[in-house]
Formats: sequence, structure tokens, C-alpha cells
Amino acid sequence: MAEKPRYSIVAPVYNEAGNLRRFYEEVQAALDSTGEAWELLLINDGSVDGSQEIMERLAEADRRIKVINFARNFGHQIAVTAGVDYASGSAVVLIDADLQDPPAVIPRLIAKWKEGYDVVYAVRTERKGESFLKRTSAKLFYRMIHRITDISIPVDTGDFRLMDAKVADVLRQMREHHRFIRGMTSWVGYRQTGVPYVREKRIWGETKYPWRKMIAFALDAVTSFSFFPLQIMLYISLILGILSLLVGIVISVLRITMGEEFFGGQATTIVLLLLLSSFQLFFLFILGQYVARTYDETRDRPLYIVASTAGISEPGVRNQRVNRAVNPDRSQEDGLREPGKGPE
Repeated sequence: MAEKPRYSIVAPVYNEAGNLRRFYEEVQAALDSTGEAWELLLINDGSVDGSQEIMERLAEADRRIKVINFARNFGHQIAVTAGVDYASGSAVVLIDADLQDPPAVIPRLIAKWKEGYDVVYAVRTERKGESFLKRTSAKLFYRMIHRITDISIPVDTGDFRLMDAKVADVLRQMREHHRFIRGMTSWVGYRQTGVPYVREKRIWGETKYPWRKMIAFALDAVTSFSFFPLQIMLYISLILGILSLLVGIVISVLRITMGEEFFGGQATTIVLLLLLSSFQLFFLFILGQYVARTYDETRDRPLYIVASTAGISEPGVRNQRVNRAVNPDRSQEDGLREPGKGPE
């Protein structure tokens, strides 16, 4: 019987064929240096560049590698979730397979975990190979999220982090579809600390987060952990109401003192109507984002669908719980129940 891993390394993969072998070698060097058992979970998020074949060959050569192949592309945050679902280690490390987050930092995260911290996040002190616009927008985003959300999310951090098994257990219970992992791990609480590191430039391939996805990711972050966009509607409406009252008084006074010709025509009215209409449409957009996310949750679809696996002989109960939503008959045959529910 294989030794239970002490550490589970979770790495989402989407079209990273040129990085995978080197990534595995660097993870192997970093984790072997600990002298403890480990596993590497590679989640294939619908890659189309041959990544799946490379991962499965690595799994054949090293039994510590486990591959989960999605039926299609479900997104980075969902892939991270699947890795956590399948992880069995006492500590779970989240890291991307693009080598921008160096695996050599993992032993430093482990050292802090052994000091008694339950979540150890990696703090980016430098971001190599990124444009000034990307660095600036990222810095502003992290500070905005830190200020407007209801929890304290550390600035300049990504998903690269280590979490204790008890934190991973809580994360597995959080099944919302629009996920912001770094916010979710902050929401859990427990003892948390940071480890500084330099984020390297991408060696091969291109970023999987273009501006369109970054904006969508930012919306998920804000709507998942803050009602500030809804609250600000009240403040702006009050300001506009006070301004309209003042403008009405000023116009009335000027018409009385200067005559109606002073404010002749409809230009002022049209401009004000366009301004108010733009605010209304913006508020409807914000409100629609919250409504759409609520609708997504009520559909209760599975977060992901696993097409195949490699190196995994018996998925854990939590993983079959996820698969039950796809194949309920099989789950009933296996006698699986929702976590926390006893026999009927």
C-alpha cells in the first residue's frame, strides 16, 4: 500500500505542454528535499496542445503524480477546486504550472506551516516580465479588494499558497460557482502569514488571463465578498438628488431674475437626462451581476465534470460526492451520502 502523502501539490494546467516536464522536475527537487511523502495533482482544464499526453506519461513514470482530465475547459478557479477535492495530504499547496511561481518557494511555505500557521500565502515583491500597465492594474486591484471587501485579503498575493488539511476541508464545503480562491481562504480564518518571493516571467506560452478574463475575475472577486457596489448606489442617488434640488433652485432664481430667455432651449434638459440614464444603466448592470450569480447558484450544477483520471485508483468520498451530481445512480449504488448526514 502506497504511503499517504504528507503534501499535496495542486497545479491547474491549460495548454502548458512546453512547461510541464520542467515544472515536474522543479516540484520533484523541491519536495524531495523535505524527505517526506508527497503527491502532485495535475488538473487538465481542457488543454488542446498535447498537455494531457505529457501529464499521463509523467503519471506512468512516477506514481506520485495524479492527473484529472476535465470534460471541457471549466476555468482556473474550478480546476484549483478539483485539485483540492482530490488532495489527500496533511497540507495542500496551490501553484500554477507555468513556472512563474517557483516551486523552490514551497519548502519555505512548509517551514511556516510547521511553525503552526494554517494558511501560508506567497507575497509577490516583484513581478518580472509584465508590462507597467499589468503591474499597475494588479496593484490597484489588490488594494481595492482589500478596502471594499468584508474580509482582510492580503495585497499582492495570488493563489500560490499552502493550506492545512482542516482549511482544505472547509474549502471543499464551499461550492459556489463564481469562485475567488484567495478570498475564500482568507474568509476561512485560522492563523495566516505570508512569505515574500519574486514572481518570475513566463518562459513558454502565453498568459491565460487576458484583459477580458481579468475583468470577469475582478467582478467575481467583488461580488463574492462585498456589497459595496450595491451600497454605493444609495450614496450616488442621494448626491444626484441633492444636486438636482440645488440645480432646480438655481435655475428658478435665474429665470425669475434674468428672464426665461436666459435658459432657453432643451440642451440642458437633454444633457441631464443622458447623464441620469447612464447612471441608471450602470446601476442595472451592477444589480444584474448579483442577480446572475444568484441564478447560477440556484441551478446547482456540478462545478466540473471529470472525463478521465490517471494515477488515481480510488477517488475519495468528496470527489464521488461531486460526481454524484453527474451520475446519481452510481452514487446511490456506492451508498454515498452528503457529508455530515448520517444513515436514514
